[in-house]
Amino acid sequence: MRQQRAEHVSEAALELENVVVAFGALRAVDNVSISVQEGERRAIIGPNGAGKTTLFNAITGVNPPTSGRIVFEGATVTRKPAHVRARMGMSRTFQITNLFPRLTVAENMQLALRGTGRGKFSLFGSMHLTSDEEERVASALSISRLHERGSTAVHELSYGEQRQLEMAMALVTKPRLLLLDEPAAGLSPAERVIVSDIIRSLPRNLTMVLIEHDMELVLKLVDYVTCLNNGQMLAEGSPDSISTDQRVQDVYLGKARDHA
Repeated sequence: MRQQRAEHVSEAALELENVVVAFGALRAVDNVSISVQEGERRAIIGPNGAGKTTLFNAITGVNPPTSGRIVFEGATVTRKPAHVRARMGMSRTFQITNLFPRLTVAENMQLALRGTGRGKFSLFGSMHLTSDEEERVASALSISRLHERGSTAVHELSYGEQRQLEMAMALVTKPRLLLLDEPAAGLSPAERVIVSDIIRSLPRNLTMVLIEHDMELVLKLVDYVTCLNNGQMLAEGSPDSISTDQRVQDVYLGKARDHA
């Protein structure tokens, strides 16, 4: 049974109504309904294969749902392509880094800005940034702790810095909804601390949904948690209630035993 929030935040920024994503007979996401309030920080957790990234792909338009409805800030976006959703104010990172390694940090940031602009298909257009765009790049790099790395080629960055750059590229478009797909995956303990601090420093009016497999990390960063298992919603609630939910513990501990 879904737990009610202790307090009302504001109207919903993102609503999923009975979303199904099927690949043939396999329902990777099975009848999921979620409501994320404006300014909320929501975690989607679950064991490997729970359907978390598939759900993200449905939300952002990478793979539209087989059935169900997705509403962003009151507008139905179920069948809208990813670039339209991005222009509407959605931004995301990916579980695997999605960067241009031979370009510099600054050039990757410029491409991120160009990707949501009207000139994104102009391969020979000027990459000159306006003063406003330069400020946006500087702000996003500063938030992501990369303000001194603009001239560095991406392949020279550490893996942790590359994850930080992905966050900067997602932030530079000034999204109203930020989706982070396992931002701390593969990072060292020290790098995970940096990413956690970056997430905590983000403006509270930015609605955020993040996938993370590490419960200990994610429960310290969010207001509300949804747990998936086998594509279905298993539990929802506050971080405290989820951390003590026996069903959630059984899923995680059971998967650990299965892979032992």
